[in-house]
Amino acid sequence: MRKLIFLSFCLILLAVSSQAFSNGIGVVNASTGIYLKTVATRINVSVESQISTTVTTQTFQNNLGADKTVSFAFPMPDGASATGLRWKVNGTWYQAPIAPRPQDSTLPGGTMNTNLKTYLGSTPLFFGIQQQVKRDSTLIVELTYVQLLKYDFGSVYYDYTNDYHLIQTAAMESQEMTFNLTSPRTIDSIRLVSANPLTQLTNNGNNAVVISNLYSAAATVNFKIKYSLNLNQLGLYSYSTLIPQAQLPDSLGGFFMFIAEPNPGNTANIIKKVFTLIVDRSGSMGGTKIDQAKNAAKFIVNNLNPGDKFNIVDFETSVYSFRSQHVLYTTQTRDSALTYVNNIVAGGSTNISGAFSTAVPQFNAATDSTANIIIFFTDGQPTVGITETTALLNHVHNLITTAESKIFLYSFGIGTDVNQQLLTLMSSQNNGYSEFLLDGELESRITNFYLRIKNPVLLSPTVSFNAGGITNVYPNPLPNLYIGQQMIVTGRYTSTGPVTVTLSGKAFNQPVSYQYTFNRVDTTATRYQFLTKIWAKQKIDNLLVQYYSLTPGTPQALAIKQQIISISIGYGVISPFTSFGNPTHVNNENENINIAGSYKLVGNYPNPFNPTTTIKFIVNKNVTGVYLVKIYNQVGQLVDVIKFTLNGKGIYEAKWDAAKFASGVYYYRIDFGEDLLTGKMVLMK
Repeated sequence: MRKLIFLSFCLILLAVSSQAFSNGIGVVNASTGIYLKTVATRINVSVESQISTTVTTQTFQNNLGADKTVSFAFPMPDGASATGLRWKVNGTWYQAPIAPRPQDSTLPGGTMNTNLKTYLGSTPLFFGIQQQVKRDSTLIVELTYVQLLKYDFGSVYYDYTNDYHLIQTAAMESQEMTFNLTSPRTIDSIRLVSANPLTQLTNNGNNAVVISNLYSAAATVNFKIKYSLNLNQLGLYSYSTLIPQAQLPDSLGGFFMFIAEPNPGNTANIIKKVFTLIVDRSGSMGGTKIDQAKNAAKFIVNNLNPGDKFNIVDFETSVYSFRSQHVLYTTQTRDSALTYVNNIVAGGSTNISGAFSTAVPQFNAATDSTANIIIFFTDGQPTVGITETTALLNHVHNLITTAESKIFLYSFGIGTDVNQQLLTLMSSQNNGYSEFLLDGELESRITNFYLRIKNPVLLSPTVSFNAGGITNVYPNPLPNLYIGQQMIVTGRYTSTGPVTVTLSGKAFNQPVSYQYTFNRVDTTATRYQFLTKIWAKQKIDNLLVQYYSLTPGTPQALAIKQQIISISIGYGVISPFTSFGNPTHVNNENENINIAGSYKLVGNYPNPFNPTTTIKFIVNKNVTGVYLVKIYNQVGQLVDVIKFTLNGKGIYEAKWDAAKFASGVYYYRIDFGEDLLTGKMVLMK
């Protein structure tokens, strides 16, 4: 009897969610929709290949006539990890550490109104600002997070939801986005695909910059950037950095990450699929959801490959099947399946156990030379058949152990009423993966997901290294490899130097392996500091799989929970058991040179000014040479340039004499190559 194998829980590394980045909100009363006015937003994005670090800063104004208690709310993207939060109130900067407790979602005014709830989405971040925001003063909140961007066939997408109309229709003083991309693969193209004004776009092949600035306008357009990486430059790309031991919470050594991708032009090696789509058609799926489910099903049926076999199982109280077994994909079976899908209607209860009892045994006739795939989605709790979580999990486990073919299961929960624990455990206990969607995302997320897994080329892969000292490699197990997609792997190392990595798996039931070489550096690579965050995020995800498989409160579960908390706090990555806590670090305007990172902007003073102001910044790196401060007017035109010389670490100042310029808002930009500092100033004559 052959063991059933499910896909990796960490498929997030293969393709991340499409939910966009967004502006935060200063909530005064969540129920009645009273917020601080957002007067400015600034988004600085640094991307290495497909790993983005976003620093988003919102400036709020208290124009409500009295001192106010405020909570900051932010619609975190699915799969993103918050790594830093600081704020400036009443002239002082505060920074929040990560605390060993889940976040408090309580907001001033109580229950969220519909617009606020819609805007914040399914994974919001909340943080209560401890200090009252004084009347007619400003609050500045800066949030930092890392994420893997969506990747398909060489194209990468960055979205920032800047459409703020559900929260505020008044104009903002400024909306600024700076997007810096570095890639070892040639950047074939990059463009701002949204209707935002394009201030600057440069691309030299391995580095690209996009700047979009808009002033004195309402925020009604989302920022969208798309870039394409050369599809002839595939293989393995690696990154590594060795952090000093004194700066780490453990003794596991350096950090590495590699990105591997198969050749999309080699379609002869695409593995045929045996495919089942399990569709929830219970009463709660009525209306828009069942329409989207049917559209997704029809899309999949229309996009199967020649030689694939398929079936459709749909369920409510009863369970139905398009055919009693998988059928070869032909023009005739395709058209019959489309007619079958068109006749699906919602009604009845939710019989999940019956659906799997029908679907899984149909794979007994499959072989290990095919990719045997189930896509399952539901929007509710099991209400008929086996309904108790443990019993249902045991039922699925029994089906798994008696099946005779490898099956790869993808589970999707829709809306807020799904049993997330059930779907997570159903997948994770069998090395699987579950994803949770909003009601309106079903069709787009399922169809996009199917395109990503349409063409498998390497099943059940494993990784090995020809040198010792490499540990804590994630995801574990590895996800399958598909045409046009990537495998992203992180780990730790104690020995430096070159190492050969071997990816092994099966294609057409035959062993296949690929060998690559990458180097484990013996120095700290400042630009790769994000590796610590990505590794910690992957390790936390792996531990969560183990935690959710245990009974809460048992010694084993508590031990894993504590390990997750320790990693979260030690590496500064938010987890389900941690949140941003009370500030322990306070900075006044006179910044200390001991900062995290290589460069930091203090700001300009005075501001407003007439006619001169001094721009102050900190360099925490041994850099020398002549650099420029570029000054832009309110419409984004370059109006002046200030030269300055760096001579290593220190606090630097650049003075701007604006005697010949008219009153108004101006913006300055300091480009250090690997980092970019920007700020705003007001000339008042």
